[in-house]
Amino acid sequence: MLDSAAEQLMVRRDFPAVVDACDRGLESVAGMDQEDGRCGEFKAGFCILGIQALAELNQWECVLSWVLQQYEVQEKIPATIMQMCILLYSKVGEQAVMQEAARVWLHCPSNSKVTGFGTVAELYLLHVLVPLTHTEEARELIVGEVGGHAFTADQRQTALEVVEERERQNQEPPPDPSRDPNPETPAHTASPRGAVTHRMKAMLRFLYRSVSLSSSGSFSLRRLFLAALLIYMLFFRTDPALPSSFVWISKLLQLLRQMWNAMFAPHHQALAHSKGL
Repeated sequence: MLDSAAEQLMVRRDFPAVVDACDRGLESVAGMDQEDGRCGEFKAGFCILGIQALAELNQWECVLSWVLQQYEVQEKIPATIMQMCILLYSKVGEQAVMQEAARVWLHCPSNSKVTGFGTVAELYLLHVLVPLTHTEEARELIVGEVGGHAFTADQRQTALEVVEERERQNQEPPPDPSRDPNPETPAHTASPRGAVTHRMKAMLRFLYRSVSLSSSGSFSLRRLFLAALLIYMLFFRTDPALPSSFVWISKLLQLLRQMWNAMFAPHHQALAHSKGL
C-alpha cells in the first residue's frame, strides 16, 4: 500500500487518490501490533505522502489537524514530520500555525533524545520565531534548556547573531523609493535567482539529513521510499519557469553523470572488452 501510494504521487500525480490510499493505509496500521517497530515506520511513511498530496491539492491548511488525527497529541509527532509541517506552513506564510505545536514538541523531555531534535529546533527558530519577530522567545530558545540539547556552543552563538541581525533590520526605517539612486532598476530583478538558490540549499540540506537518518536504521523499505521521495522533491518540485533552475539542474546532472562514469565506466569497459574477445 505504501509503494502504491508513492507511485500515485510521483508517477501518476493522482493526489486525491494518494490521500485516500494514505487514509486506508493508516487505518491498516492502526490494526497492527503497536509494539512492532515497523508500525511507526509505515505510519510515518503514509503521513509523509499524505502531507505532500494535501499540499499539492492546496489543502495545506488541514495538514496539521490531519497529522494530529494520526498521532493524537503534538508530542508524539515524529521529528521528520514536524520538520515537514514547519517548512510547509512557512512556505505559505502561515508560520504562526506551527508555533504552539512546535513549542510543545520541543519542550517535551522525551523528544530531546530523538534524532532530528536539533533540526526541529533550528527550523522552528529560523522559519517561525525569526519571521514572526519573536526575538525574546528566540533568545530563550537558544540559551535555554532546548538550545542546550539542540545546539552546540558555536551554533548557539551563530543563532544569537542571526536573531540580533534580524532585530536590527526590523528597527531600521524602510527605504524611501524616491531616494533610490537607480530608479530604473527594478527591486525584484534578483529575487527569482535568490529564491531558487535558497530552495536548492534547503533541499540539499534536507537530503543530507534525511539520508543520514535513514542510513542509521535497519528498515530498507524506508530508505528506498525516502530516496524516491527526495528525488521527486528535488527534480519535479523545482520551478521550471525560472531560468536559473535550468542552469542549476544542468550542473547537477553533469555532476551525477561524472559520478556515474567514475563508479561504473570501468566495469562497463571491461565487460565490453570481454564480449569483444
